[in-house]
Amino acid sequence: METIRVRTTQNVFIEYPVASLGDRMLAFLIDSIILTAYNFVCYFILREYTFSTTVNILIITVPFFLYHPVFEILMNGQTPGKRQMRIKVVNLDGSSPTIGGYLMRWLFRLVEVFLLRGALAIVTIAANGRGQRLGDIAAGTSVVKLVPAEATRSANVFASAEEGYEPTFPQAAQLNDSDLEVIYEALEVNRDTGNAVPATLLTEKVKSLLGIESDLPPVKFLYTIIKDHNQLVSSA
Repeated sequence: METIRVRTTQNVFIEYPVASLGDRMLAFLIDSIILTAYNFVCYFILREYTFSTTVNILIITVPFFLYHPVFEILMNGQTPGKRQMRIKVVNLDGSSPTIGGYLMRWLFRLVEVFLLRGALAIVTIAANGRGQRLGDIAAGTSVVKLVPAEATRSANVFASAEEGYEPTFPQAAQLNDSDLEVIYEALEVNRDTGNAVPATLLTEKVKSLLGIESDLPPVKFLYTIIKDHNQLVSSA
């Protein structure tokens, strides 16, 4: 399975699989349903209120054409449909695309999807090893499948405070929500793909950040850190 290494806000790389053609088509369908619903609402509003022909055209067409680039820019590579399908636009080097990159994808979308009814995009994505349509190739981007965060947060790992439990690392209370999110991602990658590299790298970063010395294996160390954090925060 083709993967792309995505750089997190904590400067840790996480490998995500390239989004499947099916996921991308379903995301597009969801976005299309949203746009259709918008058009229905506009239809009834325009029946009740009188605007000039130019205004009517702008109300209908501007959201239709700008929906994808505006949402991808504002939602960091996602539209409502992409978010629902847990997929996201990223650069091939794992960084977030620039506004220019999003606009480049959009310009090609006008031809690939709207003028050619998606046929060219489907063929290109299916044939390309990195899940890219022409717009992605031009912009240096692809679309990855984000692993569901809640899948890792099972009861035995992210349980609330346990009566009588003594935290191993009191320093875990210093971690914030962003730090924990990165740990969740690393553990999730290890569980779902067997790739322990992110967990190993993150363990060293956490030890350095909190001033901890421990011989625990990386995965066990991170689980312990999370459990300690939950215990300390809940007991505070």
